[in-house]
Amino acid sequence: MGDRLDLVLVNDLSELERLAAAIDNFVERNALPPDMTFTLTLCLDELFTNSIRHGYGDDGRHLVHIRLESDETEVRAELEDDGIPFNPFADAPPPILSDDIEQRRPGGLGVFLVKESMDRVGYRREGDRNRIQLAKALKP
Repeated sequence: MGDRLDLVLVNDLSELERLAAAIDNFVERNALPPDMTFTLTLCLDELFTNSIRHGYGDDGRHLVHIRLESDETEVRAELEDDGIPFNPFADAPPPILSDDIEQRRPGGLGVFLVKESMDRVGYRREGDRNRIQLAKALKP
């Protein structure tokens, strides 16, 4: 274990396929539990998509950096972009889970799923960069 993935994606939804393949390869190379593929793909897909849809005030080309690493105890992920400052864990609207799905207002459900899927989540702004950190413990 201890392998690392550094992936640079362009802010385009077509990159989701490349992201999913890289996660699958990372999980396999590191002999992680198979359900880790689903968890990481769900979380990073959501955060990457939010970055593209809401993070930029222009149609320009932006790069999103994704890093994955693991050790014997956990898997850690970081998503870094140059979008507008936004802490999804504090600033995203909470989902209203009590309404019927057809009547729910959009927003917040994906971030809620990220927080529920991970053991630790974090955000910080460094210069002009958003950095979102995720961690998931590996069960013995």
